[in-house]
Amino acid sequence: MPLSKPNLIQADQCEYRTWIFDSRRWRHYRPRGDDIIIAGYPKCGTTWMQRIVGLLVFRNPQPMPIMQISAWIDRRFPQSIGAVTAQIEAQKHRRFLKSHMPLDGLPFYEGVKYIHVARDGRDACMSFHNHVMGFTDQMLQILDRAGLEDETVARPYPRPLPDAAQHFHRWITQGVIPGHEDGSPSMSFYHFEQTWWTVRKHPNVLLVHYNDLKSDLSSEMHRIADFLGISIDPRLWPELVQAASFNAMRRDGDALMGKTSSLFKDGSQGFFFKGTNGRWRSAVDEEDLTLYDAKLTSRLSPACAQWVSHGRLKAGDPKRI
Repeated sequence: MPLSKPNLIQADQCEYRTWIFDSRRWRHYRPRGDDIIIAGYPKCGTTWMQRIVGLLVFRNPQPMPIMQISAWIDRRFPQSIGAVTAQIEAQKHRRFLKSHMPLDGLPFYEGVKYIHVARDGRDACMSFHNHVMGFTDQMLQILDRAGLEDETVARPYPRPLPDAAQHFHRWITQGVIPGHEDGSPSMSFYHFEQTWWTVRKHPNVLLVHYNDLKSDLSSEMHRIADFLGISIDPRLWPELVQAASFNAMRRDGDALMGKTSSLFKDGSQGFFFKGTNGRWRSAVDEEDLTLYDAKLTSRLSPACAQWVSHGRLKAGDPKRI
């Protein structure tokens, strides 16, 4: 239930407008004191985190339609911002909302809980390649229309490149956000990660890494539950962890994704593809991998670069980041 209205630490500072995202939609958000905002770069595990948080909030392992119980505010379609606002205002459960915004594209409130989930950028890019290659013609038409109707975008959606190396090259060398020199068709990965790393010590921010979720899902879910102040009956815990596994999410994909599945050629199975890492090693040109490393070193602080590349556990820091 709603608590006292949270204090605003930082207003929405930057605009991020692409074919899919529009940060201005967050201007309509009215926070509750126990809200949870889950933010991650595309294909870094944001939907996975929504599922985990949903399991903890509802204390129920049964699959629920993610987009209905956890609205994605900055997505341009299929709902108007008025419809999204009405949906979340009507929710009686503890709200948990999705975003693909860096911190400087979001309002930052003192009382709201923020969970940032990250992944090695090379893995995120390869996963996004599978993602866009699965778009239906209907999805591409929706994206075209969104871009053409926004004067700052003003062009159709860049067509997916079948070759993974070419896809990675475009991502690492082309930007679509003013001031960002990479990240196409989204914002710069490096900028995104550094904004969240900067606030990692705030008591209302938790950083979680994809690698750590894969390595020790139960322990990471305990970290998340502790951060959110949620207690779970130990007898129920194994069921919740199993329901949050990738295999379970893939099995339950149709129930979790609902109508969103229709935008992918292979439905929910195309959305929940493999969840693996390291494909870039054999798919990407060495010159572009070198460029990725150079930007990682120059754009991120050393500790942030280490964490983004390996996660909390492999980075040798078992403490809360």
